[in-house]
Amino acid sequence: MVATVRLASALALSLAVAAGAGCSSDDGGTTTLTWYINPDSGGQATLAKTCTTAADGKYRIEIATLPNDADGQRQQLVRRLAAEDSSIDLMSLDPVFVPEFAEAGFLRPFDDDTAAELTDGVLDAPAKAATWRDQLVAAPFWANTQLLWYRKSVAAAAGIDPTTAELTWDQVIEAAEKTDTTVEVQAKPYEGYMVWINSLIVSAGGEVLADPDAGVDAKPSIDSDAGKTAAKIIRTLGRSSAADPQMGVAIEETARNGFQADDGGFMVNWPYVYGAAQAGVADGSLDQAVLDDIGWARYPRAVDGTDSAPPLGGINLGVGAFTKHPDLVVDAIRCITSVENQTTYMLAEGNPGARAAVYDDPEVQEKFPMASLIRDSIATAGARPQTPYYPDVSTAITQTFSPPASVRPDHTPRAADDLIVKVLHGEALI
Repeated sequence: MVATVRLASALALSLAVAAGAGCSSDDGGTTTLTWYINPDSGGQATLAKTCTTAADGKYRIEIATLPNDADGQRQQLVRRLAAEDSSIDLMSLDPVFVPEFAEAGFLRPFDDDTAAELTDGVLDAPAKAATWRDQLVAAPFWANTQLLWYRKSVAAAAGIDPTTAELTWDQVIEAAEKTDTTVEVQAKPYEGYMVWINSLIVSAGGEVLADPDAGVDAKPSIDSDAGKTAAKIIRTLGRSSAADPQMGVAIEETARNGFQADDGGFMVNWPYVYGAAQAGVADGSLDQAVLDDIGWARYPRAVDGTDSAPPLGGINLGVGAFTKHPDLVVDAIRCITSVENQTTYMLAEGNPGARAAVYDDPEVQEKFPMASLIRDSIATAGARPQTPYYPDVSTAITQTFSPPASVRPDHTPRAADDLIVKVLHGEALI
């Protein structure tokens, strides 16, 4: 796969016609700003209306919905921005794509004063993930992390208490084997698997790239003690009786369904799963007893005695580099990312806020009894590598580490490093 910074120039000429499509417009003195959003259940559309009202006639915000998956969202934005499409005033952007969009000149950076305002009260990890080359190039909107979800009855039968003892992955797997239950993960060769691999490596004290801002000359560092620890954990689970038979093709929903099954024991997944379980009880598709049996704890440790580095996800808001209304877009971002609106969005969509104050809201604490754990996990999360070539790096890793049962600590990390170098230098295609 060719990275965005190389893809952009090739696409610019062929897609130039797209630049005029859906352009921002002025109508009777009110400027229309187009916000390209990732699909949700209507929460961003609601915030667009809220902030349109708050603008008091200065602008109105209209939404344009991107494809469902992160790769599809990236591809559509790249194609339009490569054609210098001025209709992209504002975009919801996965944090892992921020460096490549910034490096390609697709994002308008914020000045120092605005950056200070937009990061005031924001948790450390999402603030860093919105920064590239010491500049804030996207505004943290909502953040995300994964927790260890467990069935209370299973943990009790295994003789462990995840809420008082920081469990290691080995202990989780052993507990599931002891109780004939499963450990649910995301291990299909896609971004969800990269999330797991990266978090294992970072939790073990390592990193995927030693110098990610070096671009094609970045040095992979998976072939390390930390990378071998991650590979060992993946191999152990992949060959364990605790592995779901669908582990090698499992995405978030596969894992959630497996966890809610009769033999579900443990799972790492995003906080949305709790709201999904509540919705299942409400519509009759899930027994109340299953919901009552769900507990939560911090992401498992990769190394005994060392705190884990939970995954970091979420959405940042970027200002399109070719917008005709940059000042109005920044004003809209101020509104959308306010503590009040991040709180509203978390309550409506289940997506955690990027600002710490969101978790102090009584309604948030009532709806999300694990709110404090989510906040702490986001604050100490281990981000995936910030590199303009992230899609290439991610795909090389997930392909090399697949299927999980075939991963070998003495071979797979080195093979991943070798493939990353070849892909970045155009010596291999993936």
